[in-house]
Amino acid sequence: MYLGRVIGRVVTTQRLTGLHGVPLQIVQPLDDRGDNAGDAVVACDTVHSGPGDIVHVCDGKEATMALAEPFVPIDATIVGHVEQFRHDGPGPQVEGQELR
Repeated sequence: MYLGRVIGRVVTTQRLTGLHGVPLQIVQPLDDRGDNAGDAVVACDTVHSGPGDIVHVCDGKEATMALAEPFVPIDATIVGHVEQFRHDGPGPQVEGQELR
């Protein structure tokens, strides 16, 4: 699971049966400081988020568990809105060096 920012939406003309009515959003993953972390992903949206929202994203096999029909072929699902997050102190340590 990770934090992300919704940066757009996806409109499709055809979908698998298990994905009918499930909105798709483009999500930019974020690190613990709120900075971009990696490439954007397309995620199913179970919480009705919109552009600019900070969201909690579940990926992998567990992403399908949040949908009405489990085990559809997806990689990520938005499972919650983040009202607020804060990073206190230095970043994580690796072999005695602070990550930046």
